Amino acid sequence: MYLHANAKLGLAGRLTLVRAIEDGLSFRAAAAAFSVSPATAYRWSRRWRDSSEEARRSLSCLLDRSSRPRRSPRQLAPDLAERICACRRETGWGPRLVAGATGFAHSTVWKVLKRAGLSRRPAVVREAANRYEWPCPGDLLHMDVCSYARFLRPGHRVTGDRSRHSRKWGREGSPVGYDYAHAIVDDHSRLAYVELHDDEKAATVTAFMERALAFYAEHGIAVKRLMTDG
Repeated sequence: MYLHANAKLGLAGRLTLVRAIEDGLSFRAAAAAFSVSPATAYRWSRRWRDSSEEARRSLSCLLDRSSRPRRSPRQLAPDLAERICACRRETGWGPRLVAGATGFAHSTVWKVLKRAGLSRRPAVVREAANRYEWPCPGDLLHMDVCSYARFLRPGHRVTGDRSRHSRKWGREGSPVGYDYAHAIVDDHSRLAYVELHDDEKAATVTAFMERALAFYAEHGIAVKRLMTDG
């Protein structure tokens, strides 16, 4: 069943309207009773009178008709439309490049591609990630350091109050600064060891590495290789 989105009367309302007119109500009075124009009341009454008994029983005569024209003499021939679509499929070009290659107007090419469902490029199929993995635990460890800013309370972007500072800038023993998460992950087992420190100096990293190696040794993992981003 097709009903226009802005139709004031549904199928039951149209049937009631035409029956009221058949019972002797004038077009103007029926239009006022159903809040439509007299022309609308006349149109539905005429369609009802001109329809067959089968159309009346199925109420198909009271459905909205398509606004598509019966003839489209200026519509592009199917073989020419297929030529545009073939150029799009073979090259992947947009409407302007396809228009230049085929000799048709850009607007014509765009309409043909949209009608054929080719106005948008298909989603690119991404290649699966080529993840490498060493065969045994300890064959390779990944090491990295990530910094996290310290703060005492939410800043003005959250509270909207610029009079209270979330950090004590320039004071001795100030809590402002960063914490550094030192992390090591085994490539095969994904077993990780993480510590939080105040810096990422060489002495701190060396001591962390020694404790990490001891940690993996306790779990029966003999470390052979280490990879860092530094």
